[in-house]
Amino acid sequence: MGNKTINYDRLKQGGFLRQRQKEDLFSMRLRVVGGQLTADQLRALADASEKYGRGEVHITARQGLEISYVPLDDAEDLLDELEKGDVYQGTCGPRVRGVVACQGNLICPRGLIDAEDIAKKIDEKYFAMELPGKFKFAVTGCPSSCMKPQENDLGVMGGLEPEWVNDKCTYCGLCQTVCPVDAIKVENGALEFYRDKCNLCGQCLLICPTEAWVKSREGYTVYVGGKVGKYPRLGVKLTELVDEDTLFRIIERSVEFFKIEATSGERFGDTIQRVGFEEFKAFVLE
Repeated sequence: MGNKTINYDRLKQGGFLRQRQKEDLFSMRLRVVGGQLTADQLRALADASEKYGRGEVHITARQGLEISYVPLDDAEDLLDELEKGDVYQGTCGPRVRGVVACQGNLICPRGLIDAEDIAKKIDEKYFAMELPGKFKFAVTGCPSSCMKPQENDLGVMGGLEPEWVNDKCTYCGLCQTVCPVDAIKVENGALEFYRDKCNLCGQCLLICPTEAWVKSREGYTVYVGGKVGKYPRLGVKLTELVDEDTLFRIIERSVEFFKIEATSGERFGDTIQRVGFEEFKAFVLE
């Protein structure tokens, strides 16, 4: 190692991770929002990984990227060069991590919300915010749950409540066929809709050839307290079909609750469990 001055705080908080090799080699964690990258960003990554690493880029389990085999002396030069290509370092430690998201209704036929837009808004406001423990967001476009919102500290899921228009219905039974939770029953020229079973996926609207199913309500369902790791726990549904303003009020209040109530290193779900879900719910939804 030479006499080069190194900003260790910049590296440590930004996800610069020591590798197992005896040499001073590190993996550089990079910031990716919702798994979206431009072609120009990809070119910058390819060039930087060849110049400062071994020409490899690792895709993490949370849609992030890491350039490995980076010598410590080259770390800040790597970051400076990546920033010219609009690529920025990630984060680690007790902070808000990168937001994961599916492609939502911009691309996916099943998507009910613009998941990419919501992920960007969350990232802009909360990414790398210091908290008592790490905090992970996930945004998924529909109840197919591709981005596993129930496994994150706070998960956002698109949802749609259908309404049946009987005078448009031909009782063909297609909606019953596609319904994944048996919430629709078509028999002998009659249709029954069991709202308590409905998972708000909207498949009945997509399949209906006569528009006998229409949109009653739509919005965001919120899950809280999920995590994986050594002690996994599924998140709990806090509320469903709220509008965007309400969603971001819930996020803000949830983060505030975590700041107030959590002990150092504690995960959000553990804080909720210790304090009590009803108390948390009252705080967030008041």
